[in-house]
Amino acid sequence: MSGFQATELTNIIEIDRNKCKGCDSCKAFCPTGAINGKYGAIHSIDQEHCIFCGQCLINCPFGSISDTVDTVDVVIEKLRNKTITVVAVTAPSVRVAIGEEFGLEPGTLTTEKLYGALKQAGFKVLDANFAADHTILEEGSELVAKIRHYLLQEPAQHQLGPLPQFTSCCPGWVLFAELNCPQILPHLSSAKSPIQMAGALAKTYGARQIWQVQPEMMYVVSIAPCTAKKFEASRPEFVSAARYWRQQGHSAVYPDVDTVLTTRDLARLLKKLNIDFNRVEPFADADNPLAQYSGAGTIFGNTGGVMEAALRTAYYVISGEELPVLEYTPVRGLEGLKEAAVAIRDAGTGQTIRLKVAVVHGTKDHVRPVVEQVIAGRSPYHFIEVMNCPGGCINGGGQPINPMGTSWLGKFKALLPWH
Repeated sequence: MSGFQATELTNIIEIDRNKCKGCDSCKAFCPTGAINGKYGAIHSIDQEHCIFCGQCLINCPFGSISDTVDTVDVVIEKLRNKTITVVAVTAPSVRVAIGEEFGLEPGTLTTEKLYGALKQAGFKVLDANFAADHTILEEGSELVAKIRHYLLQEPAQHQLGPLPQFTSCCPGWVLFAELNCPQILPHLSSAKSPIQMAGALAKTYGARQIWQVQPEMMYVVSIAPCTAKKFEASRPEFVSAARYWRQQGHSAVYPDVDTVLTTRDLARLLKKLNIDFNRVEPFADADNPLAQYSGAGTIFGNTGGVMEAALRTAYYVISGEELPVLEYTPVRGLEGLKEAAVAIRDAGTGQTIRLKVAVVHGTKDHVRPVVEQVIAGRSPYHFIEVMNCPGGCINGGGQPINPMGTSWLGKFKALLPWH
């Protein structure tokens, strides 16, 4: 859309000094030490060190921390403008969390109700799981190329980053690496996150083949469990679709993803549009090729999901056979660090390699030691999945906070002496 400014968003997460009690809960969950203020004093966020993950926000017991980037009304305005095609890119964690905002049991899977609500609101849908499958093809192929070169001693077809390879799906983790350990950036996969891939897909293939509209008349809305996605979408390098269309003679400049709504934002949008989620007619969207996906894309939202999907791909491409165990439990679960080793026999040469992998989540407590091993050249792994938020995207900073209200003290607010 016109008016695009190539500037990154800042100050996405802020502390309200009129509500802050100086309890230090935010400090306990901040992965970068970006929160200033002594115990009992009003706290503030050092925006130069904040990675916008929102872990302080969802863990503040007083509801004093907020997400300041609110584009709900802007998205509603776009939906009401019938000359604009508004596309919702729905992340997998949203479909198991949005129901909480409407009184459903936490963890209720609501995929078809979510599609139905988005359709009623006026959105077209591109499921982020579809793009996650593309991510696995890209990231998995990158890993396979490194395995063939570094472990099977085959010539490289192009320049490759070093092993171990880190995942690059989590914008909080990527920003953490940029700010705190830039020397490991060559180890990160060159693949964009699924949602950024989805934005580029929407405004190229989607614009031409699916919705048959001009890309500059599209507005792509990422619906994510993550406040850091608001920063990611604003990064000026993510204009792949516009670059593609300029080669076709177009002149407009626009981002791949125009804006981001968190799960909480989406709930507010639906309520503003008087859409009762509980009464929405489920919609399968079965004829939409951009809403089709595999089980590999579905598990991206949990810690270990990206690793498991990539392992399946690498194992099949190298060995010519399916991974013997489809649900690879060693990389599942909520342990801070999970490790596994997979023996893979190369179908071409007969060589067998032992691929060592790790899954780590929760930057605050678990990521730094793994990164320090890589920096010191002592890492035992070939592939490492990193998710900033504990448990992965499912526990992102944009998810529902508590059924009682903004904080766990919500229902007792009237009894509190400072109310």
